[in-house]
Order: sequence, then structure tokens, then C-alpha cells
Amino acid sequence: MTGVQTCALPISLQELSYILSESLQEERIVTQVASYVARFLPAGGASVLLADERTGELRVAAGEGSLASLVGTRLPEQSAGLISKAIGGERLEVAGRAGETEIVLFDGCTVETAAIAPLTAHGVTMGAILVADTAEGEFTTEDLWLISTVATQTAVVLANSRFFEMFRRGKEEWETTFDALTESIAIVDGEGVMRRVNSALANLLGLPEPSLVGKSFTDLVFGSAEQIPDALKAARHGERPPPETVRSLPLQRTIRVTAAPLPEDERTSDTIVVLIEDVTEQRALETQLIQNEKMAAVGQLVSGVAHELNNPLTSISGLSEFLLEPGRLPESHTEHMRVIHEQAERAGRIVQNLLTFARKGEPETAEVDINWVVNKTLQLVEHELTLGGITLDRRLADTSLTVRGDQHELQQVVLNLLTNAIHVIDHLPADALKTITIETGRGADGKITISVADSGPGVPEDLVGRLFTPFFTTKEPGKGTGLGLSISYGIVKSHGGAIVYDRAPPPSGGACFRITLPPAGSDPQRQRQDAPPDEVPRHLLVVDQDRTAARVLKALFTTEGFRVEVVETGEEAWQRLVSTPFDLIITDARATLSDGRRLSAALQSQDLISPSRILIAVPSGDRLSGETHIGGGFTVLTKPFNPKKVHQLAMSALRRP
Repeated sequence: MTGVQTCALPISLQELSYILSESLQEERIVTQVASYVARFLPAGGASVLLADERTGELRVAAGEGSLASLVGTRLPEQSAGLISKAIGGERLEVAGRAGETEIVLFDGCTVETAAIAPLTAHGVTMGAILVADTAEGEFTTEDLWLISTVATQTAVVLANSRFFEMFRRGKEEWETTFDALTESIAIVDGEGVMRRVNSALANLLGLPEPSLVGKSFTDLVFGSAEQIPDALKAARHGERPPPETVRSLPLQRTIRVTAAPLPEDERTSDTIVVLIEDVTEQRALETQLIQNEKMAAVGQLVSGVAHELNNPLTSISGLSEFLLEPGRLPESHTEHMRVIHEQAERAGRIVQNLLTFARKGEPETAEVDINWVVNKTLQLVEHELTLGGITLDRRLADTSLTVRGDQHELQQVVLNLLTNAIHVIDHLPADALKTITIETGRGADGKITISVADSGPGVPEDLVGRLFTPFFTTKEPGKGTGLGLSISYGIVKSHGGAIVYDRAPPPSGGACFRITLPPAGSDPQRQRQDAPPDEVPRHLLVVDQDRTAARVLKALFTTEGFRVEVVETGEEAWQRLVSTPFDLIITDARATLSDGRRLSAALQSQDLISPSRILIAVPSGDRLSGETHIGGGFTVLTKPFNPKKVHQLAMSALRRP
């Protein structure tokens, strides 16, 4: 009997089952199948061809005997006639020996006999098994049956191999993506135990990834069951709630929690997947932006109100000071007038304090008395000190401590340090020592020093290195953005100084922040300008729409022997200046000509009077407020102004060429 012996078929099929179950690797499967077919038929050659999953192009994946040399050959579709016929028709094709004509399988490959069986499973044809040149010369029925059986079982195993490989790749891609995400993810069962976590969550919790599996998600992230966000509870009931932002007490971070149910069987339907984003810095930035917007709105409001208050305050302060001069009022009225003057000055200081941190513009550079900065800042926190029962130990140097810089920025630094100290002391027990010590002086190296110390617990050693880091704060949520000290550090550094932390000396022993600043150099030119003038010109032009302010200036300078003229508009002032020489001009900054130009800008373009003889009155809160000189050599006054200060600046201006 030719071909495969009937009695040998069960044995051969049993071996085939062993071969096909040995591995799920595609290349090993086809190699074993080609060897099996060539051995059991027997045949001169056998091979397995596989179709490319994307293009359908055939490739000789394995070969035995006369077909072994073809492994790796790719067959263009048009050149594989008989093979394509078997695959396209999804049936066994047999050819050869009847007419003794050689069969061309494809270019360069001819055989005497051939049997080709397609590898088809689940409706998909993956290739074919090719058997050539049997030992008996023709294929028997048993041979063809064996080839078909081998092709059918091989196709199923290959399909399973591809499904497994697809699943394996998908699993690897999912795991890679799972661990590559910057957001922390955990799969949590109904008992609150973590069944799967990614590396981002391990980093957030500061624990090795394998050690987290089996631990309580609630304990590690929220601390207690009472702190569990509503989003997690809703997800356990099959809902898909929106993200929820909460504060994690164990992590001391602000996190955004997103949770969703994980579809599984009924026994584990309460398993959920939880995504955690650390939004601590983001929320700090949002808080700071909101605060900036609030401050901008307050600044606009205060600037407008201050402009309306400045003129009446200027009149009250100026006229009251004018009337307090000896001989102008009966002695019985002098004390009342002094009260009026003091209260007007106080109201002016309140307006100035409100504007201190709401003002806009470029930082100013001028000589600043540090003691003055400290005293002005203490006025801002005086009420808080009283409410908190805090004792202020003020130790200011007796001599002037002058630095060169921006008084508003330096005041902001002192205010930040005082505010931090007040916050610390507010949390002390009622019977604790509540003291803030502020001290100014000059170091051995000649630098100006400011120190602010409190009687609190001080800063833990492990946190000292992070004090000046942006967004770092030890305050509870909503009480601080962590920017105060970092901003202060930048301001002090821009002034050429340094700020350091140290322990306060006994008995307080709390936190102490010490600032050092370079002193301002001497200015001989300024000293020469302060000398009495040999001759003071007497012709003054006042330009101000506010008649009360103009009246104060007229009263002040008339008593000094000035001939004072008052006009309300810039246009009137321009006409007077064209026809009459003036030695000094005091004009409101907003005075304009008929064409809309500012009077000050028009004066810069004409040689009517030296810019050094022009004083511009600027309302508090204006962009130019507080500057000593602006472009063109003008001198700036700030409303409400002190009459003595106005007189001093006027005399200084008259000394200039």
C-alpha cells in the first residue's frame, strides 16, 4: 500500500497533536509541521507558506528536503498560480505525473507532483502547506487526507498563536502606557484594597510599587474613611462622577481625584479605577492669579477714591498748617486747629498706606530711610498686633539709615516678614509669650540691617532649606500661597542685599529673619542744593483746577514774598507763559491744552522756562507718584502734600539753572 499506512495514521496524528501543542511561537510551529509532513508522507520536499497580515504577500516560512532552500522567499501574487488557486478557492489542489509534465510552482521552482492545502481558520486564510514529490510518485487518498488534517489543525494553532501574540502585545502596550502616565492610577476593589498601581502613584506615595498591592488605598491617600471624596463613593455605585479636588492630609498635597467603575463580573462589580493628579502648584498659581486680580481691582478703586480725597486733604492740611503759624489765630483756637491739622495728616497717611501695595508702575530708585520704611509698615499692622494681644518690641537705630532703592518694595518685604510673624504667634496658646521684635542698625561692615524675630516655635531644621522656595508654605490651605518669602528674597537681592533665617535669641527663641542692605553713598550735589539761596526769584505760576489747593499754595508762597498767579487750565497757563516770564511753575499733572496735550509735555518742547523750575503735582496712586524726578528734569510733588515739603522742593528747584 502506497503513501501513509492506514495503521500508522493514529500514531502520526498523535505525534502531530504533540507537535502543535508544544509551542505558540509561529516560526517554531511551521518548522515542526514542515518536518512532520515530509517525514510521514514521505515526500521529497515540504514547506509552509504564510501570508503577510497587511499585504497578503506569501512568504516561505519553513521548508524541508528539496524545498528547504526556499525559506525566506517571497512570492508575488501573480507568480504563484497553483498556490494562489488553492488559497483563493480554500480547497486542496493536487497536480502532477499524469502527463509527466513538470509543475512550475513559481519562478525558479518546479516539481513533478504537488499537493497544496490552504491554512484556513475562523474564516481567515493565513497561508498554505505545500508537499512535493512523494516517494511513490502519486498522492494516495490517505496522503491527501493527512495533508488536509494537518492543514486544518495547523491553521487553528496558528490562529491561536496570532491571537495570543496580539493579546501579549496589547498587554505590553497597556502596561507600558499605564506606567508611563504622569498621573497616578490605582485599581481598587470593594474593600478599598489596591489590586494594581502604576509607578506614578508609587512615586507620589514614596513607596515601592510592588509593596502597594494589597494595601489600603484610603489609609495611604486620605488617612481615614471620613476623608474619602464623594467621587469614589459615586463610582462604587456604578456612576461616573466629575473630578473632585480635595486635600490629602497624609500627602500634604492638593489632589484632583477622578474615579470610574471597572466593568467586571457581578462578584467584583464595585471595583473602581482611580486617577489622581497632584494639583498643588496649579492651585497655588490659581490662588495667586485670583489674588492679583483682586488687588488690581482694589488698586483701581483706591486710586480713584484717593484722587478725590487728595484735593480736600491738601487744602485742610495746608491751610491748617498755614493758620498755625504764630500770630494768625487766637491762642484759644490754636489747639483746635492743631487737632484739625493732625487729623488731616492722619487721613493723608491712611490714603498713602492704602495705595502702598495697590500702585502700579516701574520700581523707583531713590534714597530711602529704613527707619521710615519700618515705621510706615508698622502702621499697616498696628491693628492686627492689638487684636492678637502681641507685644511689639521696637528697637530702631537713633541715627538715619539710608539705602538706595524702592521704598514700596522694601516696605513690602518688611510687611511680609511681619505678617508671617503675626500668623505664627496667632497659633500659640493663650498663655504663651507673644512678642515680635523688629530691630534696625548698622553692622560692623557698614551695611544696614533689619531683623524681624518672633516668639513662636521657629522653623523645623528640615524645612529651613526650602523657606525661600516658591509655593512652599507651612500654612494650612487657603492661608498662604508660599510666595511671600520668595518675593522678598528677590526684592532684597535686587537691592544688592541678602535675607537669611536664624533662630531668635532667648527668651523668644522663635524665627528670626535678618536683612542686610548696602548703605546709600553721600551726594555732595544734594548737600549744595540744600544750602540757603543767595537770591530767590519771586514770580510763581500755579496751575490747578482745584481752587482750594491753589489757595493753599498761594497763601504759602505769598507770605514768602512771592508774586503768585493762579490759573485753572493748561491753556490759560500756556498763554501766560508766552507773554510773561515766570521763575517757578507748580502745575497739576493732569492740566492739558486745548489740543489734548499735557501741559508738562508741551513745556518740554518749548524754551519758555527751564524744566528744572517746574513742579508737577501728582495725585497719590498715579504712575508718577512718589518719584523725585521724571523725564525732562521736572520735580514731582505728591498730593496731598505737606506745605513744608512743597516749600523745600520749590527752594531746591529755584537753585537749579
